[in-house]
Amino acid sequence: MRPAGQATTLAEYVARQQARVDDALERWVPPESTLPESIHKAMRYSLFAGGKRIRPILCLAAAEAVSDAPAGIESAACTLELVHTYSLIHDDLPALDNDDLRRGVPTCHKVFGDAIAILAGDALLTLAFQVLAQLECGADRKVALIAELSTAAGTVGGMIGGQVCDLEGEGRHPNAALLETIHRAKTGALLRASLRMGGIYAGADHKQLDALSCYGKHVGLAFQIIDDVLDVEQPSEALGKTAGKDAQQHKITFPAVYGLERSRAMAEEERLAAHLALRPFDKRAERLRELADFIVHRRA
Repeated sequence: MRPAGQATTLAEYVARQQARVDDALERWVPPESTLPESIHKAMRYSLFAGGKRIRPILCLAAAEAVSDAPAGIESAACTLELVHTYSLIHDDLPALDNDDLRRGVPTCHKVFGDAIAILAGDALLTLAFQVLAQLECGADRKVALIAELSTAAGTVGGMIGGQVCDLEGEGRHPNAALLETIHRAKTGALLRASLRMGGIYAGADHKQLDALSCYGKHVGLAFQIIDDVLDVEQPSEALGKTAGKDAQQHKITFPAVYGLERSRAMAEEERLAAHLALRPFDKRAERLRELADFIVHRRA
């Protein structure tokens, strides 16, 4: 069953959840007028430039699969967007991917300069853990949430470790083992944590948390496969970022290793596996199934 009052279509559901996340971000991120103004302007510029809010929405949907809309989950969910946006700001810097466009607007360093962009990313990451520390939930759950997010963002099997492997893999001969190592960590870790954090906040038992972890593993890989495919197939205007950057920088991607047709088939396999992982939740996880479909079938 779906929680009472939930929107009927996926588009309505996503729009409602995006609004919930944005409201939480508005509450937690200092206004532009707060001193020092430059850093808060830069933080909010990148954070509110758009974005699908996929990670916090997955967190909210995971919590709803376990329990009926636990109070305060929006604050826990918005920390995922803070960490994700920090990673985008830093990824776009000249020392890394050197990109001029993100979410359809000039990148943070293009507007505010490299120094403020670096500090804006640092500030968003720091704020994420400040928010988690102030959640109104039990101490055990709070510690578990902090551990989950910090591990997913870290160097051992986490986002930063994956980014390092991605950076050092540029120009190397593409191979399947390195590709999986990069993307299980760079993209998959934070997406998987999104599901686990929703489950943890809502009080998931071990069986439920294992199911959410399995779903997160499959949907995370599907997300990255489609991201790589879209970088080849779609123009910059559709993506909101510079298209074709992966090939220009000789990155190890799914199309580079497997080709476009096989990559799409792999994403479909991951989508089906994600669906199977949700069997313990029955109809309560219908939104998570729909989100897996959306991730694989999206065009931007």
